[in-house]
Amino acid sequence: MGYWLAKFVFLGPLLRLLWRPWAEGRENIPADGPVIIASNHLSFCDSFFMPIVIRRKVTFLAKAEYFTTPGLKGRLTRRFMYAVGMVPIDRGDSDAARAALTTGVRVLGEGTLLGIYPEGTRSPDGRLYRGKTGVARLALESGAVVVPCAMINTDVVQPQGRIFPKLRPRPGVRFGKPLDFSRYEGMSGDRFVERSMTDEIMYELMQLSGQEYVDQYAAKVKKSQGKDAAFGSPGAADVREIGDRAPKSRAS
Repeated sequence: MGYWLAKFVFLGPLLRLLWRPWAEGRENIPADGPVIIASNHLSFCDSFFMPIVIRRKVTFLAKAEYFTTPGLKGRLTRRFMYAVGMVPIDRGDSDAARAALTTGVRVLGEGTLLGIYPEGTRSPDGRLYRGKTGVARLALESGAVVVPCAMINTDVVQPQGRIFPKLRPRPGVRFGKPLDFSRYEGMSGDRFVERSMTDEIMYELMQLSGQEYVDQYAAKVKKSQGKDAAFGSPGAADVREIGDRAPKSRAS
């Protein structure tokens, strides 16, 4: 089952009919070329509601294990992942961070939209947490613009631990203006540049979403609370793999 079949023949119309998601700022998404959609992450359903309000196909990265599990369960999982626009991370590189980055750059090199969650995991309490610099590294190595994207109400529609989303309130998606980081061309690997770029993206997400910003990594907060930071949408896990080599600073 292909992505477009799932989106337009089954999943898309069903989700739009039952949940009626609203969207603002869709005109900010370039009509062509590579684009990174950098979103806050409130709920598992973010990866479903955001793509169906965009005309272009949105791709997310997913761990290769989702596509290599044997047996009937593995086949069903693999078909589902492909159907909702997930692509496996190329594990040809022994370094997981480099493998995720390489796959992301390859996908963007095909002129597609790549969805990514800079926080690396779902927010544990609805606040916006410090972004991982993997999103900046992807932008620098691919030359793609970054469109900030704020998910609204999805944490109420599908709180953590709930399998099926509630029908109310209506989930929303808000897109900001594209961020062009071409002024930093050739500076990939510079920790201060990548941190500055990431903080700029997170600031835009804070403005779009209205969330309170917390200058800590969500994964560390979850760990301190005894929660599993790896439990989330497939695309969220892979921003952690791309990594964060930067010193601590406050978004401004």
